[in-house]
Amino acid sequence: MQNYSFSGKFIDKLKSARKIVFFTGAGISAESGIPTFRGTNGIWNKMKPEELASFSAFIKNPKLVWDWYQYRRDIVHKTQPNPGHFAIAELENYFNQVTVVTQNVDNLHRRAGSKTVYELHGNIEKNYCIDCRKRYDFINFQDSPSSPKCECGGLIRPDIVWFGEMLPDDQYSASEKTAADCDILFSIGTSAVVFPAAYIPLIAKNNRKYVVEINLEHTDLSYKADEFISGKSGDVLPQLLQLVKELKNQNVQN
Repeated sequence: MQNYSFSGKFIDKLKSARKIVFFTGAGISAESGIPTFRGTNGIWNKMKPEELASFSAFIKNPKLVWDWYQYRRDIVHKTQPNPGHFAIAELENYFNQVTVVTQNVDNLHRRAGSKTVYELHGNIEKNYCIDCRKRYDFINFQDSPSSPKCECGGLIRPDIVWFGEMLPDDQYSASEKTAADCDILFSIGTSAVVFPAAYIPLIAKNNRKYVVEINLEHTDLSYKADEFISGKSGDVLPQLLQLVKELKNQNVQN
């Protein structure tokens, strides 16, 4: 594993930082084995997104859409959080506030132990009735022969933000606020091209916060970030955690 070096300016920021935000995308989940949304081998390449990820598609063929999301749930259930997820969760022990703002729907951040997680695009393990809005969260519908229905007769859909739908206002508003109020924002494993979610790191930057991008490739955000680290989050974040531990120990000794 490569050893990563962090700039002196970044280390100084870490020493004084109290509020940290991690803005995460498909890249961190890919390291757990979940296919990416837009990668060359992404799961969406096998079918057109509009055939599966829109309300009209669901109404037209609910079983097709439901079966697709059951397939995706199976992938999620067979995967585990990776060292990047766990490092983020453990960093809560060293700062006053650590917030995760994620575009991922796989629930891996919570499974790793992160306490404050804003899910901009929903959660694949949550569902609700499109008629009465009754919740059906964390229920195994594996044996359902067709798309399940609510006791009221309405179709149950995944609590995922589909194409053409608005982001959940409470999650997005809270994300905006925490980005504007943080000391350091880390953008991790995201293409930074899916709006309005991609505004989150820009909000931090516009409020003169320190923005660090961790990614395998440069993105549109790279040239606006204060620091770019090329690498896997599962490699970089554990080293960042170790650095933070050392800095905190130095403070205690001093």
